Amino acid sequence: MAYWPPRAHIGFPRTSSGPPRRLVAVLASDSRTSVVRRARKVNRVLAQTYPDAKCELDFDNPFQLLVVTVLSAQTTDKRVNKVRPTLFAAYPDPQAMAAADRSALEQIVGPLGFFRQKTESLLKLSSALVEHHDGQVPGRLDDLVKLPGVGRKTANVVLGNAFDVPGITVDTHFGRLVRRFGWTTETDPVKVEFAVGDLFPKRDWTMLSHHVIWHGRRICHAKKPACGACPVAKWCPSYGEGPVDAAAAAKLVRTEGPA
Repeated sequence: MAYWPPRAHIGFPRTSSGPPRRLVAVLASDSRTSVVRRARKVNRVLAQTYPDAKCELDFDNPFQLLVVTVLSAQTTDKRVNKVRPTLFAAYPDPQAMAAADRSALEQIVGPLGFFRQKTESLLKLSSALVEHHDGQVPGRLDDLVKLPGVGRKTANVVLGNAFDVPGITVDTHFGRLVRRFGWTTETDPVKVEFAVGDLFPKRDWTMLSHHVIWHGRRICHAKKPACGACPVAKWCPSYGEGPVDAAAAAKLVRTEGPA
C-alpha cells in the first residue's frame, strides 16, 4: 500500500490514505512564488544528484551535434553514438555530407530506424548549411529553426551545448517531468519551454534541461516512476504514481540512460 515518508511534503496537504490532491488542484492553489521556490529547489537537488549531467550525445563540433541531434529522433542517444564515428569519418563537414551518395548514407544511418527520412533530412540540412551559411552552423535560434528538420528542441540543444547560449530542451522526458512536478500543465513543447523558462534565471536553462532529462531517464520513468527512490519526492505533487516502497523502487532505477 502506498504511504508517505515521515518527512512533510512541502506545500502539499497529506492524508494517511494516499498522495496529495491531484496536480491540477495543486497548480490552482499554488502561488507563483511557491511554484518558483519549489521548482528551483528541485533543480538544486537534481544538480547534486547528477553532478555529471550533460548532453549524452557525443560530438566534437557544432555540425556534429546538430546532425546527431536530428538523428536522435525516435531512437536512443547510445545508438546514435555508435553510428557517429562511421558517419563523420565518411562525411566530416556539411560540404561532404551534402554531396553524399544517398544509398551509402542510408546504409550508415540504417540502424537508427526511419533511415530514409533521416537521410533526406541530413542531405537537405547539409545543403542548406552550405548554401546559406558557408558551411557553418549558425549560433542563433532564429537561423537554426529555419534549417530543414530543425525545430526549437534541436536548436536549443545545439545552442546550449555547442555555443553556450542558454536554452531549454523540451524532449519527452522533460515535458513529462515538469508536468509531474507541477511546474506547468502545458503539453505543447513551445508553451512548456516558455512556461518553465519563466521559473528560472536564463543562465540555468541548459543545465536545468540536463538535470531533468537525466532524472527522467534514470528514475522518473514514463510508465512506472521509481518514486520510493526519488531524491525530489518531497517536493513532487505526483509522488505515488510509481512504487513508493524503497526496495521495489530501487529495482527500477537505471544507473545510466536507456540503451
